[in-house]
Amino acid sequence: MSVPSPSRTGVGRLLIGVLVAAGVLAAPVPALADDQAISVNFAAATTAPTYRASGWIYGMTENGANPPDRFFTDIKFRAMRAGGAQLPGGGWQGGGYDRRWNATRAQMLRTQALGGTFVLLPHDLWGADGARIGRYPGDNGDWTDYHTFLTRVIADVKATGVPVQWDIWNEPNISIFWDRPQSQYFELWRRTYQRLRADLPGTLIVGPSHAGVPSTANGSWWTQYLDYVKANNAVPDIFSWHALPSDPVANVAAADATLDARGIPHPRPYQINEYGAANEQNPADGAWYLTRLERAGADGLRANWASGGNLHNDLGNLLTHDSAGQYQTKGEWWVYQFYAGQTGTAVTTTPSGSYDGYATRDIGVGKVLVGGGRTTGNLTVSLRALDSTAGIIADNRVRVLVQRIPHNNGGAVSSPATVQDQVTTLNGNATTVTIANNAVNDAYTITLLPPSTPSPPPSGPPVPETACATSYRVANSWPGGHQAEVRVANTGTASITGWRVSWTMGSGQSISQVWNGSLTTSGTTATVTNATHNGAIPPGGGATFGLLGSDSPSTTPTLTCTAT
Repeated sequence: MSVPSPSRTGVGRLLIGVLVAAGVLAAPVPALADDQAISVNFAAATTAPTYRASGWIYGMTENGANPPDRFFTDIKFRAMRAGGAQLPGGGWQGGGYDRRWNATRAQMLRTQALGGTFVLLPHDLWGADGARIGRYPGDNGDWTDYHTFLTRVIADVKATGVPVQWDIWNEPNISIFWDRPQSQYFELWRRTYQRLRADLPGTLIVGPSHAGVPSTANGSWWTQYLDYVKANNAVPDIFSWHALPSDPVANVAAADATLDARGIPHPRPYQINEYGAANEQNPADGAWYLTRLERAGADGLRANWASGGNLHNDLGNLLTHDSAGQYQTKGEWWVYQFYAGQTGTAVTTTPSGSYDGYATRDIGVGKVLVGGGRTTGNLTVSLRALDSTAGIIADNRVRVLVQRIPHNNGGAVSSPATVQDQVTTLNGNATTVTIANNAVNDAYTITLLPPSTPSPPPSGPPVPETACATSYRVANSWPGGHQAEVRVANTGTASITGWRVSWTMGSGQSISQVWNGSLTTSGTTATVTNATHNGAIPPGGGATFGLLGSDSPSTTPTLTCTAT
């Protein structure tokens, strides 16, 4: 269905989301006090919510232990994209590969444990993370070192047992990431593609992660890339680009036009694996992007404009933390939390020039997430065909709860603020909500409930909890045995006084020795509890124990960690 496209100026930008030092493309100055209207048709069902926009770049600590699990699970975390950027040592080309790989591995394991998909950034492992480097793959026609690098990374990925999507090289069309001719990049793509197909069959290959959006102009970087990958039988499984800022709906239409014209199949959703310019990372713009990604049917990963240690923390600026490691939510986190709570079936919305909304219906509840980021003024939301919902209307009445998600100038936000909560009599199975939008960066939510539903208790900051997570690393192996190290991380916000780790051993396996912990076995179940000296772990801290096993496991054991 054709609908108006909310304005979102800009089709390119100056810098990737992991850097802030260079120039950031500014979005237009918002117009003010512009009254607009959108509508929701609850009779026009579309598809089930996908939560396709609930991913981001980096945002997890270097050791993979923090932020705590609930900040991920409460917003239905789906994907993370990382490769050790900005960690000291310069990556492979600077002789500092190990630290970047160890961080990547820890984040891969945590992503898998949280049920997410990991998108690997080998260019960051190489060292091309925006810093000036002197050596790129294929310099002077010599690809030997790059193939040695690929051999190492492929082996390391295989050893983790975590499936990844392989994003061959980030933003190869701008010099801060690829400071060499386009022809050299194309050769990099071809060689890497062939290695991955040979050594990691089934791995999904992502590209080109273009700095900008698809262009329909013949001879553009985008169309030259398409022509090359088709001619060289090196078409990625997932096409990707960056919207900083831009409109995913328009981007997808342009991508379709360029790929279809060349007969290039694209059965999987596109991946806009950096969305949201730095000044768009607020509740209003965040809600707009979530809505447009759902409307476009494209997967999204939110950009991360932090640097240094902050890059590896705070869910890409959705959180903030203090010196004691206590995390607090920002306003935009609550946008993702509301989005995660939209269940059942999505229904159609008609946007205005500056606003769009993502709406769902389920038994006993209807929900609308409203995003803008371009104007203030009165916003009228028409809610139509409410008789198509189930369990919401009683005696021709419905309860309407409207909440504002404040930006708070980027500071902590403990909960949304209720601005309207009343029982309304319907007119022709419809009602209208008028929102006085006085802050350009704030988002709004509308929840429809049966008129007799009691008010929910006020939301507050997340309650401190105890939680732990584990990782298992084979430190050494030999015929008939292996040595492993298990790390226990406190992923909660409260200190823990003890821990217990359990897993199922394979047939014929046994454990002959454990140190820094106490072992008990029952059948094929092994359980290790803390020693007296390493049971207490503060938030963000960790402990390790080691073991000797009878053979080398073919796959990493699935560990269950309990804080006691």
